[in-house]
Amino acid sequence: MSGIDARAASPEPAVTTEGLRKSFGPLLAVEGLTMSIAAGEVFGLLGPNGSGKTTTIRILCGLMAPSGGRATVVGYDVATHPEQVRRNIGYMSQRFGLYDDLTVAENIRFYASVYGLVGRERSRRIGELMDELGLEPRAGQLAGTLSGGWKQRLALACSTAHRPKMLFLDEPTAGVDPAARRTFWQLIYRLAERGTTILVTTHYMDEAERCQRIAFLSRGHLIALGTVEQITAHFQQPTIEDVFIELQRRDEGVQV
Repeated sequence: MSGIDARAASPEPAVTTEGLRKSFGPLLAVEGLTMSIAAGEVFGLLGPNGSGKTTTIRILCGLMAPSGGRATVVGYDVATHPEQVRRNIGYMSQRFGLYDDLTVAENIRFYASVYGLVGRERSRRIGELMDELGLEPRAGQLAGTLSGGWKQRLALACSTAHRPKMLFLDEPTAGVDPAARRTFWQLIYRLAERGTTILVTTHYMDEAERCQRIAFLSRGHLIALGTVEQITAHFQQPTIEDVFIELQRRDEGVQV
């Protein structure tokens, strides 16, 4: 299969980190992060602005070398095999990364080509994504004219064109209306049911509660890891939103 390495199908955890560390001069962004994410899991990475979420994701995507510790994604070490990591993952951010002057179909075709799909395989995959995400009626529409919800669906199609085993979603629903957010989460769980591992960051606590497990970061440190029930019990708070507010108060003014 183009763009996907056989090692990505391994039953080992999709993500492992051991004492992961990243510093920028005197600024410590991530310190001693140790965790694992099971294959097929929907995993939330939460924390206030400046807690180290984006830095962690950049390391796990093979875009930034760690200062210390170790991390593997889909069986590859992010420090020694970053290119293999990048070939086997999908990434979607709140900015979507679409080409506004290309149509919906052209955007998907471009990303499928970047990931090595060609000919009939590419055409077949584009058709599948159009059908699964309901994009067919908008195939000829310029991406720049789409609403936030439709851009979100298109970005998901582009980031999964190569059928990655691991998908990183960095605040993918920011600025999207509630109905579109609900639909998006249905699509996320459909992917997970097919075996795709998903790591998502979000500031919407109703979305955090949809994750099977959550890791909370604070000033670069992992301070809690578990289910919603385990996290709220750990902080002795009634809801995840209350936990988040408490951490925001602690980390106010810190930027990472």
